[in-house]
Amino acid sequence: MTYEIVRLTDMPQIKEQAAGWFHEKWGIPLEAYLESMEECLEQKAPVPQWYLALEGDQILGGMGVIANDFHDRKDLSPNVCAVYTEEDRRCQGIAGVLLGYVCEDMKARGMDTLYLVTDHTSFYERYGWEFLCMVQGDGETGLSRMYVHR
Repeated sequence: MTYEIVRLTDMPQIKEQAAGWFHEKWGIPLEAYLESMEECLEQKAPVPQWYLALEGDQILGGMGVIANDFHDRKDLSPNVCAVYTEEDRRCQGIAGVLLGYVCEDMKARGMDTLYLVTDHTSFYERYGWEFLCMVQGDGETGLSRMYVHR
């Protein structure tokens, strides 16, 4: 399998396709993704950013970096968000390659520390992330795990 990791800023023509893909995976309003991606393309600040794993014109996986991924710890910023790999492409290292790419790209933009909210355990540790604390998700009753990558 051959795929490439791309920054949305390097392929602005796929903004609508990417926003639709993330919306389909996460159920967040399409407009929210389009707005964030438009802000990314304006390149006024290091955040937000969006990244995709592409095989031809097919999206295999993706993730973004936003200021806050809908949790109560506004001081823990920026956040990797919307991490997703197509089910039939999981366990092939795509998410790990994407995570590594995102961490390096954000470091080049002056952002050495990234945060990530998840309910997964043991997955992110494989890629250098460390459990930091529990956080309260906006509108959620339970707590979620917050990871940090330095």
